[in-house]
Amino acid sequence: MTTVAAYAAPAAKAPLERTTIERRAVGESDVLIDIKFAGICHSDIHQVREGWGEAIFPMVPGHEIAGVVTEVGPGVTKFRVGDRVGVGCMVDSCRECENCLRGEEQYCLKGMVGTYNAVGRDGEPTYGGYSEKIVVDENYVVRIPDGLSLDVAAPLLCAGITTYSPLRHWNAGPGKKVAVVGLGGLGHMAVKLAHAMGAEVTVLSQSLRKKDDGLKLGADHYHATSDPKTFEELAGTFDLIVSTVSAPMDFGALLSLLKVDGALVNVGAPEEPVSLNLFSVISGRKTLAGSAIGGIRETQEMLDFCAEHGIGAEIELISAAEINEAYERVLASDVRYRFVIDTATI
Repeated sequence: MTTVAAYAAPAAKAPLERTTIERRAVGESDVLIDIKFAGICHSDIHQVREGWGEAIFPMVPGHEIAGVVTEVGPGVTKFRVGDRVGVGCMVDSCRECENCLRGEEQYCLKGMVGTYNAVGRDGEPTYGGYSEKIVVDENYVVRIPDGLSLDVAAPLLCAGITTYSPLRHWNAGPGKKVAVVGLGGLGHMAVKLAHAMGAEVTVLSQSLRKKDDGLKLGADHYHATSDPKTFEELAGTFDLIVSTVSAPMDFGALLSLLKVDGALVNVGAPEEPVSLNLFSVISGRKTLAGSAIGGIRETQEMLDFCAEHGIGAEIELISAAEINEAYERVLASDVRYRFVIDTATI
């Protein structure tokens, strides 16, 4: 066991504070990672505030982890000391079900083990990336290519893969019209990735406040959803809409923007249930879908794609002492576009 410093929420809705946690000894197939940077995801806030249900406390959030391997177990074959690596939203799964065997561990039939706010197969709670070090089985660790700096790579481990996976699954590419709803931590990555894949990209945001940013990030068009004319002008336009917003949306209005056989895919997860008139999908053979992160193989594919195309997150680097302020700013949409903690400050 190793004692490391971390930032934790002692109870639901409580401010995060500096503390210490125990990391397990490095086992046969484990790697010990010296965490350099950890992204702040809106999911962290949902879970710290129990917006998605009962949670485990104390909670050390953080599932956008970038760092360097400092020790490997005797059975490790994929990594060596000094390798630049990342850890995303999961640190284990059953490894036996059809989804795990297919490389889609995120949909493990027995439930993947979350990087934090979960219980590992050893019965111990998992603690995330707002900490100095983490021990993870090598099969749930990915390599960060040399072309990506660790600070801008960290958010790719959630925001990057969460948007890459549906774009790939629904075949975003040349000749396809893709809309991204919301230009935040996930949305800005969706725009960059869809553009790099060759799709024609439109941002749908509440206002035109971030229009210049959206166009610089790779969007071809930018429209305000607060303007009713948007829905008249764009009716029946898109092959794919990726909604990154974690608040309830007018799904009927968004579905009206799809072509026949188009898909509206949700990667933002509102805390409240949503309602839908089924005629919104029946008329047009449309799909209303959801998508989680990606499997380990696809996460590595995404990182390699980002390195090849020079894609990193747009970040604001902060010290650990600024975490609570950063949470409030995320809720106020006051970040361009991802806070990343310099873990040397923990």
